[in-house]
Amino acid sequence: MSARIMIVDDEPGIVDVVQRYFALSGYEVIAARSGEEALKKISCRPDLILLDINMPGLNGLEVCARIRAHVSCPILFLTARIERSDKIVGFQAGGDDYIVKPFDMEVLGARVEAHLRREQRRTTSVTVRFFGELAVDYTGRTVSIRGEAVKLSKREFDIVELLSMHQGQVFDRERIYEIVWGMDGDGSSGTVIEHIRKVRAKLSAKTLHNYIETVWGVGYRWNG
Repeated sequence: MSARIMIVDDEPGIVDVVQRYFALSGYEVIAARSGEEALKKISCRPDLILLDINMPGLNGLEVCARIRAHVSCPILFLTARIERSDKIVGFQAGGDDYIVKPFDMEVLGARVEAHLRREQRRTTSVTVRFFGELAVDYTGRTVSIRGEAVKLSKREFDIVELLSMHQGQVFDRERIYEIVWGMDGDGSSGTVIEHIRKVRAKLSAKTLHNYIETVWGVGYRWNG
């Protein structure tokens, strides 16, 4: 899915040029020609906002301050001039960057791409954890060692997810079964032993590190 960009500016010529450029570049573009219109359209959930500062009525700084608590996407101010004090006010309002008019469209495009890449890294970084040579992708529900996929069943991944998300914490077999299979599961704690044996076998085929430790008489814990 292409990124959605909102352009907010009271100058029709700028809106048209920016909208045409980003649309041809494969983006979805939402245009607003006033601060008031931007507030009405903000529910479109843009991935990035290009926001003119000097608009009549509700200006860009006021729009940014109003919406910042509700949107986390990058906000890039468009302005004809910029002083150090103006930058401070803009950043305090919640802006992420400044683009000075007149601007080169190629440069603007590159700045937008950079912010979108940074935002993507920010929003996805927490879904992957690395434990030495092993990586667990919690969103994609995959495990890999040195980039090579380890094929796990749904329950096997659920066990890895549970233990790795609580590294160092010991879970007994009954607790693991309750969390992974649910209270209404028709198996037993012996099912957990068998699944952990399978996970260990699949991991040991690719690494010598023992990621799932047995705490004798207690249960299991993740050894990252």
